[in-house]
Amino acid sequence: MVTPSKSPNALRNALLLDAGASGTMGLLLLAAGSALEPLLGLPVDLLRGVGAFLIPFAATLVWVSSRRAAGLVRAIVWGNVLWVVASIVLLVSGLVQPTVLGEVFVLVQAAAVAGFAYLEQRGLRRAQASLIPERA
Repeated sequence: MVTPSKSPNALRNALLLDAGASGTMGLLLLAAGSALEPLLGLPVDLLRGVGAFLIPFAATLVWVSSRRAAGLVRAIVWGNVLWVVASIVLLVSGLVQPTVLGEVFVLVQAAAVAGFAYLEQRGLRRAQASLIPERA
């Protein structure tokens, strides 16, 4: 017998939360990249490029949230982990000269993405555990 669980909902909710944040950030960076450049000290091309990436990424998250696709969720989790690492590398690389606000912006979004990776990984584990038959 398979024990019913709300765990698949936790995974779906984590993916949808990530999608909402990613889509919102993508729209913000695309629409306001020029205005954000002097505030953050980050190149407008970088801001808009990230925004352009985040829109289809958000759509992919919504699509994955409606499927049982553990492999895709694992890829999303690893992608989020790589995003966090890349964010930190960007700050220490010297390739950009962000303002203090820009550094805070990059670190806060990296922390949020790390949180999404954690929630998605935890949701995936719980969803998989809920599919394991109960022993008598």
